[in-house]
Amino acid sequence: MKQIPNVFTLLNLFFGCFAIVYIMQSGILIATDAEGAFIVDIPEKIWMASLFIGLAAVVDFLDGFVARLFKASSEMGKQLDSLADLVSFGVAPGLIIYQFLRLSFAQEEGGLETSILWLAPAFILPCAAAWRLARFNLDKSQSFGFKGMPVPAVGIFVASIPLIYWNVNEAWMQELLMNKWFLYAIIFMLSWLMVSSLPLMALKFKDFTIKNNLPKILLVIIAVAAFVLLSWLAIPLVVLAYVLLSLLFKNKII
Repeated sequence: MKQIPNVFTLLNLFFGCFAIVYIMQSGILIATDAEGAFIVDIPEKIWMASLFIGLAAVVDFLDGFVARLFKASSEMGKQLDSLADLVSFGVAPGLIIYQFLRLSFAQEEGGLETSILWLAPAFILPCAAAWRLARFNLDKSQSFGFKGMPVPAVGIFVASIPLIYWNVNEAWMQELLMNKWFLYAIIFMLSWLMVSSLPLMALKFKDFTIKNNLPKILLVIIAVAAFVLLSWLAIPLVVLAYVLLSLLFKNKII
């Protein structure tokens, strides 16, 4: 029974590995139309990577729940969880950004010969995730709140990019996601949030009173309304709402 939570943690890692496979075998198509304009096609495989990151997030939540259910929390489980999170929510999202940067530069003249130095910032994201997870493992005070953005939240945010590009038929949104400066901004914003000491709430309940759980209740309401109204666009907005609500109710965190 004590190893059941660790099985869920390894499943998180398993899904993260699958996400990386789909990202790196994307089959990206770059062509030109009759007028010489670039046409960039992102096949379904990158979209599948987002799905596997989502599955990793589900089992990442369940492993903690199962550990509490069976009273099987352990130091090994904590370390294993961080190692799995680094792959699923650090490395895999970093590779998604890497591929989108490639696509962004590919639309420019001579972009296919872009130096790797322009793409390398994508790997700041997994480095920041590693720093965040190592610090978390050494800090015993982060039970009902976090210092800095949790790595799974960052992974979910980045995983939404292919979903939005693939499914939201808005030209301005697709152009924004193909803008290298916007992608660089995402990299540095999310990396800074992870290594910062901003107080952010954990989605755990000390009790079941409305007063002590108001920010979590508001986040659920926002999430439901956003998904009904905005579909995949809701994901980054919910993550943003998570940060803003955490800062607004920071006296109830940690």
